[in-house]
Amino acid sequence: MKTYVVAVVGVGAVGAEMLKVLAERKFPAKSIRVLARTARTEEIAGRTWQVEATSEKAFDGVDIALFAGTEGDKGASQTFGWLAVQKGAIVIDNGDDFRMDPRVPLVVPEINAEALRGHQGFIANPNCSTVQMVMVLAPLHRVARVRRIVASTYQAVSGTGKQAIDELANQVKAIHDGGRPEAKVYPHQIAFNVLPHIGRPTDEMPGYYTEEAKMRRETRKILGDPEIAVTATCVRVPVFNAHSETINAQFEKKITADQARELLRAMPGVVVVDDPAKATYPMPIDASGKDPVYVGRIREDTSAENCLDLFCVSDNIRKGAALNAVQIAEKMIEMGLI
Repeated sequence: MKTYVVAVVGVGAVGAEMLKVLAERKFPAKSIRVLARTARTEEIAGRTWQVEATSEKAFDGVDIALFAGTEGDKGASQTFGWLAVQKGAIVIDNGDDFRMDPRVPLVVPEINAEALRGHQGFIANPNCSTVQMVMVLAPLHRVARVRRIVASTYQAVSGTGKQAIDELANQVKAIHDGGRPEAKVYPHQIAFNVLPHIGRPTDEMPGYYTEEAKMRRETRKILGDPEIAVTATCVRVPVFNAHSETINAQFEKKITADQARELLRAMPGVVVVDDPAKATYPMPIDASGKDPVYVGRIREDTSAENCLDLFCVSDNIRKGAALNAVQIAEKMIEMGLI
């Protein structure tokens, strides 16, 4: 079996999870380099990693570079992404900077792996909230074509990073101890509260935040249909890990709840958990640390024509980020593209 020199760029929550996923899935890595802003030693999943400072030279001989997702002008993918491609690496980027770049496929392997053909060396991983939504809608879209989506997300603090996880834990403890919770990561207290605010205000969709705009444009690109109408309200909730979403989808033709369940049960990477009479439905506490997207509360919306309501949950650090990136690399190997 051919093996590959792999670089993981970034050792935050997503980078650490990438290293775990590579090991768990026995990825054919000849060697793994861990890169970050500064050289240091990191303990991840019981193993000590010697982290190298990210530099142009660090990508010499790298076959596959997994960028964990620091975004913006000073982010790793903008600084080193295309440089790594020039050096011969396949770059799989978890960040937002190049998702809508026409040169760059935006891929969920179970849905649109064919978009990888003809790649230019740089592949984008979608936003975590988009990934779980399209995993649920894609098999239905193939049968009945989605016309309109109304989504509400309930996003865990792990999507912001370790500092946010610590802030939630510290605020809960402070409140329990009769103290005053301190908010640094978020503009308001997150413990025992919800914040309808993820990202920053966007000119693209006035009144919306960037997380909501991402769900619209990325869904259209992944499903290959620029006419799908998408609106979203993204909310940060006091959950440590795993995002939840309600999805109201309107289709071109009627699709019953039973048909939807059958299609979703046949979808790789999706698990149907749907028995409301027994209080059986997806919950973030059950999805955290797991690979699938879980979907339930599947029902026909009688308030509008050809509509379904669904509720889905997924680990945003795994399928929403690290796992999907590794699956892209695996799919490219399978397709003979690396």
